[in-house]
Amino acid sequence: MGKNLRQQRRGRGTNAFMKPPNTFKADVMFTNRKQGERLTGEVVELLHDPGHSAPLMKVLYENNTESYLLASEGIRVGSRIHEGDAQPLGIGSILQLSDIPDGMLVYNVEVRPGDGGKLARAAGNYATVVAHSPNSVSVLLPSKRVVDFNPGCRAQIGVVAGGGAQSQPIMKAGKSHYIHHAINAMWPKIRGVKSNPVDHPFGGKQHHKGKSSMVSRNAPPGRKVGHIAARRVGRKKRG
Repeated sequence: MGKNLRQQRRGRGTNAFMKPPNTFKADVMFTNRKQGERLTGEVVELLHDPGHSAPLMKVLYENNTESYLLASEGIRVGSRIHEGDAQPLGIGSILQLSDIPDGMLVYNVEVRPGDGGKLARAAGNYATVVAHSPNSVSVLLPSKRVVDFNPGCRAQIGVVAGGGAQSQPIMKAGKSHYIHHAINAMWPKIRGVKSNPVDHPFGGKQHHKGKSSMVSRNAPPGRKVGHIAARRVGRKKRG
């Protein structure tokens, strides 16, 4: 049967493959404000969090509460952040999609009202508000897909900072190792046909599988790779 594959061992979630939670500095999400409440905050610090590709900004609100948000391009210490209904359209401000005009660039978009922001959060990413209707707001996501959201969903104005870091050349494998290690990402990803026979069922056959890639649903873990319980494979015949 062989041994379990690397991705299978990692998927069990043991301590050997788990990133310590204390390496991440803050939870990034919107505050749970009351309906109709308007807040104004000041950016007091910009910081790097290993768990995020973009820099974070620490915001101190006028009611003496603090929160960490994704920094937007052009933000700096001392900038004012507004949160609430019909607030000024300043970069980094948090508004409902219903109050954001068409064509505006936004990021950290909520999927459901009150979830704290889920979409367009990576460094350099942004979404675009496309159209408004009485019951929904259409947003063009970074994947080029247009999705309709609840008008009560919130988003930040602008583009996520740190986009230039992705265009920097890696140059050495060691740098890529530390980049992936910081976010507990599996790297490098080795193809099964490049592995040894003891490490993968498709290994040891000179860069081709050497056997069918269809596998039973009841196969043991060390063999369950490829097309698992597939109904059919291959091209369909044209009649």
